[in-house]
Amino acid sequence: MAMAMLAAIGAATGAGTGHAAALDVTVRGADGHPVADAVVTFAAARAASDPARLPGPFEMTQHNIAFVPHVLIVPVGANVAFPNLDLVRHHVYSFSKTKRFELKLYGKDQTRSVLFDKPGVVAIGCNIHDAMSGYIIVVETPYAGKTDAAGHVVLSGVPAGAGTLAVWHPSIRGAGNSLAQTITLPAGGLARTVSTGG
Repeated sequence: MAMAMLAAIGAATGAGTGHAAALDVTVRGADGHPVADAVVTFAAARAASDPARLPGPFEMTQHNIAFVPHVLIVPVGANVAFPNLDLVRHHVYSFSKTKRFELKLYGKDQTRSVLFDKPGVVAIGCNIHDAMSGYIIVVETPYAGKTDAAGHVVLSGVPAGAGTLAVWHPSIRGAGNSLAQTITLPAGGLARTVSTGG
């Protein structure tokens, strides 16, 4: 099982709660290279009185025989549209425990939708095109983001204080393909590098 190697590379001093801070995260693989499309979340130990929500609408398009985006983050209760922009028909499905569903064959410019009502990871496939794959990450926290090509993401407006920093990526060898650690986010923000190697 991969162990998280969470090393602080910089942090402003001062702590407190009730302040919004920025959590700056870089994710690297065991080889030191950046990891793109890693999902980074922060779950505050103390729930906010007026919780934010990830903005919608949410969509995973079928385009050029691929799911776009490859990884999509949505909140619990989100309705996700699956429009087909290809000239061929697709048969979208998932056998994941978080959400099992099947959208039988439909063609160009047609759309189907699915409600995602439980947190977790949903692996998506096409029953016609085996090479097509995607992931929908259903989260309970509004503090979530996806790393770019440089393995970097900034979560803004995060409440300062204690909470759990988690990273998910299909290449992580661990329970649920994820790593997690409790951290304390200072009011001035925090920068972290996360290694998926162990």
